[in-house]
Amino acid sequence: METNELLMTISQTDVPAETRLTALKGLKAKIDAGEIAAPPRGIYVNNHIHTSYSFSPYTPASAVYYAWMAGLQTAGIMDHDSVGGMREFVRAGEIMQMPVTCGFECRVNVDGTPLVGRKVNNPDQKSCAYLAMHGIPHTQIDNAEAVLAGLRDKRNERNRKMVANINALIADSGLVLDFDRDVYPLSMAEEGGSVTERHVCFGLTKKITAAYPDRAAACDFIDRLTGAPMNEKTRQKLLVAPDNFYEYDILGVLKGHLVEKFYVDADEECMNIREFTALAKRLGAVSAYAYLGDVGESPTGDKKAQKFEDDYLDELFDTLADCGFDAVTYMPSRNTREQLERVMGLCEERGLFQISGEDINSPRQSFICKALADYPHLKTATYALIGHELAATDNLSDAMFSAETKAKYPDLAERVKVYAARGGLAD
Repeated sequence: METNELLMTISQTDVPAETRLTALKGLKAKIDAGEIAAPPRGIYVNNHIHTSYSFSPYTPASAVYYAWMAGLQTAGIMDHDSVGGMREFVRAGEIMQMPVTCGFECRVNVDGTPLVGRKVNNPDQKSCAYLAMHGIPHTQIDNAEAVLAGLRDKRNERNRKMVANINALIADSGLVLDFDRDVYPLSMAEEGGSVTERHVCFGLTKKITAAYPDRAAACDFIDRLTGAPMNEKTRQKLLVAPDNFYEYDILGVLKGHLVEKFYVDADEECMNIREFTALAKRLGAVSAYAYLGDVGESPTGDKKAQKFEDDYLDELFDTLADCGFDAVTYMPSRNTREQLERVMGLCEERGLFQISGEDINSPRQSFICKALADYPHLKTATYALIGHELAATDNLSDAMFSAETKAKYPDLAERVKVYAARGGLAD
């Protein structure tokens, strides 16, 4: 196969994973033969790459390929409510000879904690938090799926209600959004993927671009729909966006300014925060709170400036300790140095493992977070996470946060160093 055909194949969601992986082997052979230039290996890592199993332009195979071509040393899959892409991601890492790590994120309710009634790290709903489960042992993927499948079913009940709300908003436009015809097929739900608010917004985006092929007219319609006219910078971005970015850029506007008009609170699809940490322990995985912090300009363009946890951060960390969390994950590009230093200090005080990851779900985003260069401990932590995943896959009692391992290495810094070496980090 020619290179372009191989690149198309690894990105196709309508072919079997095995076909994508075979195409990836073809690309790697071309790299090894010098037909495709290999990029220099940089200093960067990323543990938070979404794939087509939640919402992303990347299949697991193409995510690993493009992460490798970007010069990343490691890559991590992180899908919403789904572990469906993990096996493909792991095999893709083996093909590209790239260390990888696996996880998922989901919403939880914070009932029974002091966080009830507060906006935590979820822009759309109070008393509801996003959490990440990292380093899932490969032997535990099916056990994780047994829990997540039921949550996705409940989520789709809510998705249908949100589509109905959208139809009420666009009733006078002549447009109609159908969940089964326009939204569900955009997902990989038939293969264990999730259907998210981004899918709902993307389905609406495609309706808008079909009805308004003129971009200026599309922008005018979006302004009327959101009731919040976009600023000139955003409008110009849409008017001149390359075709492969255009619909994703519209999605960003809708995600930031329309969701609040059609959103239905997540309830039955949310496990409790303590259930989440208990599940992580059963799976031998790493439970992590995803710090958001007060937001100025969102790097992904889908969050308005607003306040989150910073006013009660000490109390939040008390709650994390009480609920048995192992780690905190954060995005260095999203926060100020002052915010990051405060979070890092609290992690060190409370003995919480620190994980970084740049949220990748749009073709505009770079796999590289240059801000990571200022925090080399996060690269070490990534290799420790990989070492944990390898060790726990072999034996759950060797997980980095198992009782046996903590007894053997009670000092977290020493434990991180040991597991980073296991993950392949050179001295």
